[in-house]
Amino acid sequence: MTTSLHPPLPTPDPTPEPRRPDQPAGRGGLLRAAWRWHFFASFLVVPVLLLLAGTGLIYLFRFQLEPLLHADLMRVDVPADAQAAATTKTPTTQLDAVRKAFPDATVVSVTEPGAADEPTRFSVTTADGAGRDVYVDPYDGTVLGSLDPDTTLSGYAVRLHGELMAGRLGDAVIELGACWAVVMALTGYYLFWRGRTARRRRRAAGRPGARLRSRHASIGLVAGVGLLYLLVSGLPWTGVWGERVQTLATDNGTSMWSLDPGAVSDPTSTLDESLPHSHAGDVPWAMGEAEVPTSDPSGHEGPVANLDTALAVADREGLRHPLTVALPSDDPAEPGVYSVIGYAFDAPSDERTVHVDRYSGQVVSAYGFDDYPLLAKVVSQGIGLHEGRSFGLWSFWGAALMCLAIIAMCVTGPLMWWRRRPRGAGRLGAPRGRMPLRSSPLLVVALVALGVFLPLFGISLVVVLLLDQLVLRRVPALAGWFDTVRA
Repeated sequence: MTTSLHPPLPTPDPTPEPRRPDQPAGRGGLLRAAWRWHFFASFLVVPVLLLLAGTGLIYLFRFQLEPLLHADLMRVDVPADAQAAATTKTPTTQLDAVRKAFPDATVVSVTEPGAADEPTRFSVTTADGAGRDVYVDPYDGTVLGSLDPDTTLSGYAVRLHGELMAGRLGDAVIELGACWAVVMALTGYYLFWRGRTARRRRRAAGRPGARLRSRHASIGLVAGVGLLYLLVSGLPWTGVWGERVQTLATDNGTSMWSLDPGAVSDPTSTLDESLPHSHAGDVPWAMGEAEVPTSDPSGHEGPVANLDTALAVADREGLRHPLTVALPSDDPAEPGVYSVIGYAFDAPSDERTVHVDRYSGQVVSAYGFDDYPLLAKVVSQGIGLHEGRSFGLWSFWGAALMCLAIIAMCVTGPLMWWRRRPRGAGRLGAPRGRMPLRSSPLLVVALVALGVFLPLFGISLVVVLLLDQLVLRRVPALAGWFDTVRA
């Protein structure tokens, strides 16, 4: 990937084949340079996109996959008179059963069954600080068992999708791959437009690989839009871009996330109703992330409200079911509240949380989508669409098809290279071109703007350019292997 200080010469072929090292260099201008950057970006982007698309598919189908894999925990037998049976074991009695079965654990939250054949799920933190999900039959109160949510299929998928299960380093790799995927999409559209005539001509002539190239371009025409959206809507979760933008937002009196502890769009919240398990054990205010609503013990000898009360109050307030309740401390002297969260899975605009006083059973405060900062509303809606849940089955299947299209792009691209690679030539067969920066000031502005908007891309771009100028062009063996223009 080489920059040029000379204007490019015209080329008669909109999609020429890579030149040999002994051929004249510098021709092709922006087209050949875009093709070269598209080619080399794929070495980082293809593995990352395959991982993101694969884990994204698992995430999309999590509610179908997990009950199949853990049917003994996530499915219950529905009695003949289910309505009557459901009243015999209240959520409070189920909570008591969990505390009896796990006496050394702290129960953090409870989530209602989402369907008649689903159990009640209790998220607990064990004495050693580990999180587990405990499943209870809502009809007879039997504790069915527990599992570590991080070791489920969707638990692994979520952690791989977000950080490669490698913490900050993995998060940075994912973000870097996503940044270069933006470059892949943009250069892909440029190549699609410039190469449309040549593709038709090659296909009509029956040239080898012409049909595969046309399919790659046609799939990319549709997939590129979805890919760009998924990449941009996923940026708020990233460790560099997301934290940077959130800091800027906070400094300007706003936020990308809701400001209420327990609200679904708070990224620090681990009570994640978008999974069939909670994935972790702490609530955000237990980590000091937000101000805690409190109960008022004045005029009360002790708590009079319980889990049943909190659920009844939330139902009266019109929250969407199934509800999740973040529980106060087991210590009756603590001023914590029951935070009842209506996630409104298929409609982010219906998200709402009410905090119920444990002494009076009254609503201490309520917080919903209408109270979010404007930026948080945009992010929340973007995340809902990113996860394929904002518009029901339309967005669900749209997201699934997009994942499949991205996988197809990641397969057909390398196949095109494999078919035309120079066998036995001691080189990659990369397109040879130089970026015409001096003659294209708008291109310079675009690259600088993209580098500022995506800091990891900007840093990596500088590193790549330095390696290209100071190493690849000066070492003949490397220049030949990477098809680098040296003239």
